[in-house]
Amino acid sequence: MKIKYEWHRDFFKNSFYNPASPAAAAQAPVEVRFILKQLKLKKGGRLLDVCCGPGRHAVLFAKKGLAVTGYDYSAEYLKETATKAKKAGVKLSLVRGDMRRLKFSGEFDAAVNLFTSFGYFQRFSDDIKTLKGISRALKPGGLFLIDIVHGDFVRKNFRAKNWLRLEDGSYHLEDAVLGKDGVFNTWTVIRKGKAQSKSFFSRLYSKSRMSAAMRKAGLKPLKAWGSFTGAKLTGKTNRLILLAVKTK
Repeated sequence: MKIKYEWHRDFFKNSFYNPASPAAAAQAPVEVRFILKQLKLKKGGRLLDVCCGPGRHAVLFAKKGLAVTGYDYSAEYLKETATKAKKAGVKLSLVRGDMRRLKFSGEFDAAVNLFTSFGYFQRFSDDIKTLKGISRALKPGGLFLIDIVHGDFVRKNFRAKNWLRLEDGSYHLEDAVLGKDGVFNTWTVIRKGKAQSKSFFSRLYSKSRMSAAMRKAGLKPLKAWGSFTGAKLTGKTNRLILLAVKTK
């Protein structure tokens, strides 16, 4: 399956895909509670949400008294985040940009990257650039929490084709190919009688591979979980949640 290298440039639009579905939004408070417990941030602490998307986590972080900067490539998602923040009565700093080119330096107490918003680039070196940018953005001793799909689980339970009906009545079809480094996938959304297809790449990470990548970026892995309930990471858990600290 051939995928555009910069496929993300026109993938993340509300007309095709929005990660803040009602089901995902309903889980956000549980996820935020778990994350804040691990990050141990004080009120006023500075948090960078890399690939914040439509802001379902960023707004909740801000409601907890944190100074949140949401960073995302999608102008549509950032606009939606701004609307949600205004409705919730909180302030957010929102920045549009490529996660490989973070411009921050020693500004944040902690950073997060959630909902498998990582591993999009077919060159592994671009993932390292992203992690180095996150590390550079943190203050010494700053914490970073990443939440991605668990690569070991995907490889053991891979399905080439899948479909489901979404909350709005549309249909979502997946046609995937499992490669050596990750998954090449084509999503087709059928909504109101019209079909739209887009393809993407997602690199698969095991705990050991993610940990090694973090170390290359000056981040020391501390703890790992298999879910936001704090479940132990095993081959049967489909999430890989990893906490790391900036070491240099």
